[in-house]
Formats: sequence, structure tokens, C-alpha cells
Amino acid sequence: MAFELPALPFAASALAGRGMSQETLELHHDKHHQAYVTALNGFVDKNAALQGLSLEEIIAAVKDKPDLAPVFNNAGQHWNHIHFWNALSPTGGTVPGRLEAKLVEDFGSVSAFKDAFKTAATTQFGSGWAWLILGHDGKLKTTKTANGSNPLATGEGKPLLGLDVWEHSYYVDFRNRRPDYVVNFLDTLANYEFAEANLG
Repeated sequence: MAFELPALPFAASALAGRGMSQETLELHHDKHHQAYVTALNGFVDKNAALQGLSLEEIIAAVKDKPDLAPVFNNAGQHWNHIHFWNALSPTGGTVPGRLEAKLVEDFGSVSAFKDAFKTAATTQFGSGWAWLILGHDGKLKTTKTANGSNPLATGEGKPLLGLDVWEHSYYVDFRNRRPDYVVNFLDTLANYEFAEANLG
């Protein structure tokens, strides 16, 4: 069964007044994400050992294998983008109570969490992702991954909320101002209900 590009959970124009233009979403979802899906399906078609595996199983099977790096990159980017579309919301930016309490417990305040997340996102050199994760010790943490990697592959913890910091995710709207893009995500677009649901 071939992997497929999921539909956006909102209209492509839904975030336009909140810092992410329809042009960005159409390029990012319809072109970039579709390219990862197409490439991944091509690799799976040529590798019998990967056929029938879930996306998460493929990521686990090919991580840390240099000869399968292209498979890892495209599988990771497909998983990351499925997460990312759900991490965005036209009504985002409000932290619900259970997540807020956990952020205060583990970071000291919601503001301190945002500062830590912004640091992770802005210090990721080149392409990559910033994440809020639930660590194996039960504590919330921020982290970052390069290129198509993610906390599933690094084993750092459970991803709750991820932000794409590849330039194609923000260049139309923010040019080279990645910090402004990150702040806009945290304050306006972040689907904290999704993050809270991922807490379990």
C-alpha cells in the first residue's frame, strides 16, 4: 500500500491572516510534502524489506544506515509533515489547562518554555525541526533535529509539538527572519490542544 499525502486539516487560506500565507501552505504541502511521499514510495517499491512496514517502522529500520539515508530522509520528512500540519491551527496560540500546568511544572512558566523552544528553533543550523517532547523521565523538554530526523529516530522522547524550520516553511512570509516565524508560531499558530492530546 503506497503512502499518500494527507489533506490539510484546514483550508489552505485558513492561516493567511495569522502569518502563514496560502502561497506558503500550497508550496509546502502540495509540492514539498508531496515530493517526500513520492520519493519514499519509489524507495519502498525497490526494497522488499520495507514493503508492508508502517512509516514509524521504516524510520526505525533505516536510521543510522548511511546507505539508506535517502529512505530515512524522505520517511522522516513524511512523518514530520503529517505531525506539522496538525501542529498548526487557525485558532492556535492558546495553551489549555493540563498542558499549561505541565509546562509550568517542567519549565517554570509558559514563557520559559517558549524561550527554550525559540532557542532550539533558531539555533538549529540550516534545515531541521524544533520540538516539544515528553522525555523518558516524564519531563517536558525542547530539542531540535537536523534535516528529516525527529525524536522518534533520536530516541529522545515522544514528540508533542514540532515546528519546521526549513526555509521553505517561512521564506515567503518572513524572508530570512526565522525568529519572527518561530514567535508567530508559538503565539498565534501552535495547536496546543494537539500537543496536549499527544501527552496521552
